[in-house]
Amino acid sequence: MAAEQIANQNNEIANVKIEKPESEFKQMWYALTRNKAAVVGMAIIGFLIFLAVFGKFLMPYDPNYGDMSINKLTPSAAHWFGTDEQGRDIFSRVIDGTRVSLSVGVAAVSFALVIGTLFGAIAGYKGGKIDTIIMRFMDIMMSIPDILLAITFMAALGRGIDKAVIAIGLVSIPEYARIVRGSIMSIKDSEYVQAAKVIGNKDGAIIFRHILPNVLSPIIVRATLGISSAVLNTAALGFLGLGVQPPYAEWGDMLGRARVFIFEAPYMLIFPGLAITITVLAFNLLGDGLRDAFDPKARH
Repeated sequence: MAAEQIANQNNEIANVKIEKPESEFKQMWYALTRNKAAVVGMAIIGFLIFLAVFGKFLMPYDPNYGDMSINKLTPSAAHWFGTDEQGRDIFSRVIDGTRVSLSVGVAAVSFALVIGTLFGAIAGYKGGKIDTIIMRFMDIMMSIPDILLAITFMAALGRGIDKAVIAIGLVSIPEYARIVRGSIMSIKDSEYVQAAKVIGNKDGAIIFRHILPNVLSPIIVRATLGISSAVLNTAALGFLGLGVQPPYAEWGDMLGRARVFIFEAPYMLIFPGLAITITVLAFNLLGDGLRDAFDPKARH
């Protein structure tokens, strides 16, 4: 009888299914999708990317073609957002501006991310005088407002879309450098880093193979939020006439050219202004959602 009971217990144990713990990525994705604001941000960003890629097939008119006989038309069935002072279709230009603004924003953040990560990694890992020199220089840059520093760089580099990418990227470097430095300093003395040193790995391999993969979370969050700042800075430079130049359609440039018609044709400012606002809001919502998703404490 006892043997039968033991056999039954063994069968029950064998039939019990051991649930595998969910992967870290699945947990983060689940936390992100539960955040309604982040989901809205992702949906808007997805739509903006769609417009940037396929917008040329959706534009009813050439965004750079003007007809002075139809300038400053109010929104209508023929021109949904109206026309500007040169008779160009604002709806087509707003769509075309999506490609320009997102391209500049992503390129500037990518540039700042690479350079900032490199400087931050060197400063955090090496420490000492190297850390002091690099971070004091970053502190000097951070003490100057972003837009003023970007204007200074644009004055030195000249106008143009490529110059705007460099200027906005240079302004953003200190943020990534400080984040990477702080993250590396918190883990550079951990056991797995010391083990990598003992077995003879070089400093470069330790930084890029063992340390940086473990500090990706704050970098990704900052990069997502950084795109919104880059789009805003691009618009600010364009508004001042220093950023993206014609014939490119850029939201800030559209605002700058339309500001003299604010009372005569306010729609010329409303639609590019809404495009900037919605884009910046979307990346901020996604960035906040990613920050919570990456934080294990915020998931529960």
